[in-house]
Amino acid sequence: MTRWQKHLSALAGLSLAILAIFHADAADMAGIWWHSSTFTHCLLMVPMIGWLVSQRTTLLKPLMPVWWWPALIWMAGAAFVWLVGEAAGVGLFRQLGLVLMLQGAVAVTLGEKLVRGLLFPLGYALLLVPFGEELVPLLQTLTAKISIVLLHLSGIPAEIEGVFITTRAGFFEVAEACSGVNFLIAMLAYSVFAAHLCFRSWTRRIVFVSAALATTVLANALRAYGTMVAAEIWGIERAGGIDHVFYGWIFFGLVILLVMLVARRWFDRPANDVAVNVTGLDGTPRSTGPAKAVLPAALALPLLFAAWGWLIGGRSASLPQTMAIAIPAGWAAASSEQMAWMPRFDGADQRLVRHFADAKGRRVTVAIGGYVRQAEGREVVAFGQGAVDPDSKWAWSAALDPVDGAKSDRLLHPGPVLRDAATWYVVDGRATGSPRAAKLAGLKARLLGGDPRALSLIVSAEEGRGGRDAITDFVSASGGAQAMADRALETR
Repeated sequence: MTRWQKHLSALAGLSLAILAIFHADAADMAGIWWHSSTFTHCLLMVPMIGWLVSQRTTLLKPLMPVWWWPALIWMAGAAFVWLVGEAAGVGLFRQLGLVLMLQGAVAVTLGEKLVRGLLFPLGYALLLVPFGEELVPLLQTLTAKISIVLLHLSGIPAEIEGVFITTRAGFFEVAEACSGVNFLIAMLAYSVFAAHLCFRSWTRRIVFVSAALATTVLANALRAYGTMVAAEIWGIERAGGIDHVFYGWIFFGLVILLVMLVARRWFDRPANDVAVNVTGLDGTPRSTGPAKAVLPAALALPLLFAAWGWLIGGRSASLPQTMAIAIPAGWAAASSEQMAWMPRFDGADQRLVRHFADAKGRRVTVAIGGYVRQAEGREVVAFGQGAVDPDSKWAWSAALDPVDGAKSDRLLHPGPVLRDAATWYVVDGRATGSPRAAKLAGLKARLLGGDPRALSLIVSAEEGRGGRDAITDFVSASGGAQAMADRALETR
């Protein structure tokens, strides 16, 4: 067996072992590629990365692969990223850690010089990690605001409420599917690939990628604007049909064509340019070690962190048999509302919903989802969880000023009916309105032995029944969100 065959066999074996250890995360990531329209481009990226490697094979073959022990630090760092994701319940970090470990396997088995030769394919592989869904509310709001400006400039009367726009033709929602996040993420993957192939200058590469992303956002807003203009001319149903066909089959291709035609005059990399400059990559390798020491260590590190994650993942603590909500002064228990609203608490061990009213006729609903521990599919901070159930008729409309530090949002139901909701995440006994702070608190609690329990606490009110002001007064009369959380967790 040749030297190259030994090292490639070791790379294949180590990579398969990593995929086997973290098979659940690998399956989750592949499932997202297959089922989510936002990330289906990743299925094409895999052969693209293979093509990038094949372009470098002949150039790198004369180099000598080595067992590179400093890459063990890379492996340990990647495994720690996975552990952070496991402890915090963040799939993004677990999947990022998995990709980083696979990159580390390349470094361990091939060495520093070959890693430098394969730097772009390895770096490009980071875009296989599904990310960007958190941009949806921002893109929805941005698309709606640009659209309303264009409508007014066109002389079309229109009103905006968050991500909802009303014109003479009808009522439009810039929904999650219309935010353009899928095309923005796909454009990022395409523009980085094209920038590498078409430009040598890093300045031109950065400008090209930035311009491509900005063009995608603007084009998506123009598409939404065009749909509303079409509704003015042909009616809302026909405009919707045209929009779906155009958006799905033509839109992204036209945006790519426009970006490439405009940028073509600044291309500075010849079509026959070498894939990688191997000058300086030859010479005696540094920091090498024996295979019998480096390879076992490279396998032991992922196993060690996986075991740590398994140990911390099973911790839980009991919730009170019945969570309680104290009735504050000036308020009384009330019956359920006619316009039903129900938050979403997937995997919650306890759920509690209570309604209250005051002498002014204002009404609030308090909802709590309680968890003895957080894990995948049972988290207080997760996409599709909380005040807006994606399967209901309620939709997110806009962000509001915080109430006692809460994450405050305006929701809309067809009618339209507006509703305000303030959300607190209670992790390790502390209430916060910041999803990021809640994730960090959960991470700290699981790694360092804090309280594994968590609550999602939501106080909500229809705008016609007091809205945000009613929420503010109810929470204040209750002693604040922290006092409400302490009461719910109190063992009686």
